[in-house]
Amino acid sequence: MSTRPAPASSILLDIRNLRMHFPIRRGFFQQVIGHVKAVDDVSFSLCCGETLGLVGESGCGKTTIGRCIMRAYKPTGGAVIYQNEKGQTVDLATLERSSLKPYRRELRMIFQDPYSSLNPRKTVLDIIAEPLRVHRIAQGKELEDRVATLLRRVGLRPEYMRRYPHAFSGGQRQRIGIARALALDPRVVVCDEAVSALDVSVQAQILNLLLDLQAEFNLTYLFISHDLSVVEYVADRVAVMYVGKLVEVAPTDMLFMTPKHPYTEALLSAVPKPDPRLRSKRIVLEGDVADPANPPSGCYFHPRCRYAQDRCKTETPALRELEQNRFVACHRAEELSLRGVPQIVK
Repeated sequence: MSTRPAPASSILLDIRNLRMHFPIRRGFFQQVIGHVKAVDDVSFSLCCGETLGLVGESGCGKTTIGRCIMRAYKPTGGAVIYQNEKGQTVDLATLERSSLKPYRRELRMIFQDPYSSLNPRKTVLDIIAEPLRVHRIAQGKELEDRVATLLRRVGLRPEYMRRYPHAFSGGQRQRIGIARALALDPRVVVCDEAVSALDVSVQAQILNLLLDLQAEFNLTYLFISHDLSVVEYVADRVAVMYVGKLVEVAPTDMLFMTPKHPYTEALLSAVPKPDPRLRSKRIVLEGDVADPANPPSGCYFHPRCRYAQDRCKTETPALRELEQNRFVACHRAEELSLRGVPQIVK
């Protein structure tokens, strides 16, 4: 694809035609009979200091993209171009594992489940200090001092560092996970459903903490979520995924007010609206989500789209720039007038 959705500013991560296909094996000899196209030709860019919200239904490939960027998965194809502080670029997708260590410091991840993401056999001190030890940044008293500083910054008391994860609530555990992610002074943080497992009141606290940390340390977030209300609050731009593909990318206020893809419109109709005057009928999509192992021809969304035409069933729409900083993969984007929701005042 010749153009990629990115505003005109300093690009930190440039994802080019990323693909992650998982083999389907059958039989005694485990022969490959097909592939699950979890991520299928996805391109976007992440700019320095911004928050890009990545949204979509469960199973659409959001988390897989995050893990490909972190190189927890080695992508099937495409490129993950990262620009370091010296302005040098490197393709993380093709690096050998032995060459990834320097970049592990600059790209970190906050995981979805604050219970399973922390080792129950280690103290908070050991959990947060582990990346510092691995990269040989600190040891002894200096190590404990750095852990104490990190705990204070995420709203926990330093004396908690001798405790084990079971002694903390879900929100406190997620704060520990955030402190671990910040231990190496990263530039990019992938937040994989970082608040979805928390109570609503705790979600607000963690979101505000993430925003404060971003402002203080000039962090860049890839914020993966299925909750559009949360994404509207934290994201500068939003990328919408459906069955492994991007269908729309736009600045947050623009996407929420005037969506251009029917799938985006359906997602926005489910966003709770506190003002009764703004409530409208929810769009209920008929049929099932397309099978990524056997997707339909043409536009993957056409079997569930109420605006679909014959062209949609045969021609795959390209993700194209509809207007400045707005990209959409829909044949009828120019002619459709879709319903959005008012933006929350930040």
